[in-house]
Amino acid sequence: MFLIALSPILWLVVALSILKMAAWKACPLALLIALAAGIFVNDMTIPHAVQATLEGVALACWPILLVIIAAIFTYNLSVHTKGMDIIKKMLTSVSSDRRVLILLIGWGFGGFLEGMAGFGTAIAIPASMLAGIGVNPILSVAVCLIANSVPTAYGSIGIPLVTLGSVTGIDAMQLATYTCLQLAPLAFLCPFLMVIVAGNSLKALKHMVPTCLGASLGFLIPELIVASHMGPELAVVAGSIGAMAAIVACAEIKPLHDGEYAMQESMEADHHVSAKEGFIACLPFVLIFLFLLFTSKLIPAIHDPLHLIKTSVLIYDGVGGAPYTFTWVATPGILILLAAFIGGTVQKASLGEMLGVLKRTITNLRFTIITIIAVIATAKVMGYSGMTSQIAETAVAATGTGYPAIAAFIGSIGTFITGSATSSCVLFGKLQTDAASAIGANAMVEAWVAAANATGACAGKMISPQSIAIGVASIGVAGADSQLLKFAVKIYIPFIITMGLIVFFGQSLLS
Repeated sequence: MFLIALSPILWLVVALSILKMAAWKACPLALLIALAAGIFVNDMTIPHAVQATLEGVALACWPILLVIIAAIFTYNLSVHTKGMDIIKKMLTSVSSDRRVLILLIGWGFGGFLEGMAGFGTAIAIPASMLAGIGVNPILSVAVCLIANSVPTAYGSIGIPLVTLGSVTGIDAMQLATYTCLQLAPLAFLCPFLMVIVAGNSLKALKHMVPTCLGASLGFLIPELIVASHMGPELAVVAGSIGAMAAIVACAEIKPLHDGEYAMQESMEADHHVSAKEGFIACLPFVLIFLFLLFTSKLIPAIHDPLHLIKTSVLIYDGVGGAPYTFTWVATPGILILLAAFIGGTVQKASLGEMLGVLKRTITNLRFTIITIIAVIATAKVMGYSGMTSQIAETAVAATGTGYPAIAAFIGSIGTFITGSATSSCVLFGKLQTDAASAIGANAMVEAWVAAANATGACAGKMISPQSIAIGVASIGVAGADSQLLKFAVKIYIPFIITMGLIVFFGQSLLS
């Protein structure tokens, strides 16, 4: 029974890692396998199988795909209006020191892109920017893979953690807080590690400790405050803005002039951007931040009325089924689209142009759309048919009370296979809570173990073939995949071991 319950996941491992099949082809087949196993082995009725699939489709479309499409559209529109070019100029004018720019662009701006858009933008854009200003192309991707590990759980306006909350029934704010706490030691160390890798030596930290410290704390403190008071949507966005502000402040207070790490002297000369130009270029992202802030729980006068505009529908009427709620206005996807259209209008884009960019965005995401719908529908079928519980029971039987130590590793496998933290949370989120429940964990420890799935997903993103392929494509260096994978694995192993220890020993504080 265990192998049958695991069969959709085993198929994805074989199809994506061994057969190299495209995810949009492999995932629908995983859904068919789950349906067959649920109906013919686990006695799931055909009507219930259909209902579980439809509930998965509903969750995939609203709000998950809505947020993804809106976030990528905002980025694409910013590229179309040349606003992104202005943002790039602003960033590269800060310093002529390679280490500072790697932190600013890879850690700060990369985190911002992950928080706003995700889906590869946080690797592709910063890596291409760094390579474009003279940083070794392979090094550019390597440091961005490290930087992208921490914010992945909060990508695309927090959608992995929002999804994890939907799958497990745990409050997304609690998950966001626990994820931030679990990742805190690694978030603190990441800027230091990036600088060491950039200089290929501990000596590269010379004169950079204050900047690294600012980048670490500037990221961590705002992230934790926002995660614990507002939820996952803006946590990494706030953290990345704090990190960029701290890095720029350090560069202004004490400019570095180390010849060993100096970029071209002429680089700063042609990069003047007026405050007005900078504000207009950043306007869509500023509006997203403001809209999400003002509709958050921090402002009940706006939040409460908007959240009443919703429709609840009972899609799955079997055991464990509950009405699925469509929130029509106060949902991140709608707010992001509104911000993008307002920002694009101010940036002189016509309605026709913006609709054209939106159409191209949806067209380019068509395979992602198929993949996410199939993965989430698969997870719903596995959950309602009892397959997820069977896997959890076997995992607990094998590890006993030591299960929390491998929770992050399981999450990392999900992202390694699918390339997506959201998909990992969908595949294994319920498994994590079922396993925690099986070892007698209380509600807080269940949430802690569930958060470990998102934490592990961050580690898995580093070694995901999809992430590496995106990085290689962004710098145009064919055949660098194996070199980057070898590098990433060296970071992944201590990362995931550390996370296992944090999750295992951290649970005692919640028991």
